[in-house]
Amino acid sequence: MATREEKRNLETIPVGSLGIIALESCQPIAEKIDQYLVRWRTEREHEHKDSLAFSGYQRPSYLMGAKVPRFGSGEAKGMILESARGFDLYLLVDVCNYSLTYSLCGHTNRMSPDDHYQDLKRVISAVGGKARRITVIMPFLYESRQHKRSSRESLDCALALQELVRMGVDNIITFDAHDPRVQNAIPLNGFETVRPAYQFIKGLLRHVKGLELDSDHMMVISPDEGGMSRAIYIANVLGLDMGMFYKRRDYTKVVKGRNPIVAHEFLGSSVEGKDMIVIDDMISSGDSVLEVATELKKRKANRIFVFSTFGLFTNGLAKFDAAYEQGIITRVLTTNLVYQTPELLQREWYINCDMSKYIAYIIDTLNHDSSISDLLNPSERIQSIVARYKNGELQD
Repeated sequence: MATREEKRNLETIPVGSLGIIALESCQPIAEKIDQYLVRWRTEREHEHKDSLAFSGYQRPSYLMGAKVPRFGSGEAKGMILESARGFDLYLLVDVCNYSLTYSLCGHTNRMSPDDHYQDLKRVISAVGGKARRITVIMPFLYESRQHKRSSRESLDCALALQELVRMGVDNIITFDAHDPRVQNAIPLNGFETVRPAYQFIKGLLRHVKGLELDSDHMMVISPDEGGMSRAIYIANVLGLDMGMFYKRRDYTKVVKGRNPIVAHEFLGSSVEGKDMIVIDDMISSGDSVLEVATELKKRKANRIFVFSTFGLFTNGLAKFDAAYEQGIITRVLTTNLVYQTPELLQREWYINCDMSKYIAYIIDTLNHDSSISDLLNPSERIQSIVARYKNGELQD
């Protein structure tokens, strides 16, 4: 079977020499992305690759040196260590990587999303407008949970998008934006929100045996009304039924910045004896998804698989360990788009969905100014991997 990179129509002239600047928060995934790109471009036979337009097309690495050193006061500056003139630049940043620290007047300070966002702006500033095009790949969209105004509130996500565009960013690529409508803040610039549906399904099928992928044995659940479109997509491509919980909240109180949930109410057909796919954009504390799983178990659901693009696990893993031991959850699948602790990667209930190859496809295609629409709609690939699973062709 022809591999996907061989199928890609990349005969066009690149926009410019490809350069990837990975901030420290994104180094591990950037190194994997770079390895894919180096391999594909080394193997790719292009009839014009000796022409001037393809100068530097095949290189041992596309990663460009950059750093953000800090002064003793905690202030910083962005530096790029090589020329970016005329490059098609892709900047990667993980604003949720809390594992990084810096010295602040002799104290150790953990980097917050605000720190990562400021560092991104510093590196863009260091480029100094010399790049041919700048694309920011920000898997977890900065301030995406503060995407709309419901009272006298700041509009942080919209402001950040507009600020990046004013600094010369041409395209912003994010994954599973909390609300894609935030792109209305920059209507004349590129904004793509990508959903890793294919990687979730591939991760599940590769690690779990004995799944029966039909509406009699499996069901997709949205834990709230906001995530309906994700669940509808998965249910449609797999031919499954769908159910939804909605949260009844106490709007007279505010706890930790939000109205507390009183109860989860279920809408949908019987879940008895069926495997459940519960899909959401993020696991923050995990309370919501575990309450949904508990409610499904009360309704006699069989195995419960949780899909979540961003596994933040802000309150640690103990609740998930307990839920796994009690049989409430069977597996939790999240991506490597945000920082993963070594402890998480060792958990028996955890399945890691690697997104590096997918991002490499997107970068490779965009560098040639080709359409990524087939990458954004993976229904064909999902049907293919489901057929292979049913034929017993998938290996762990």
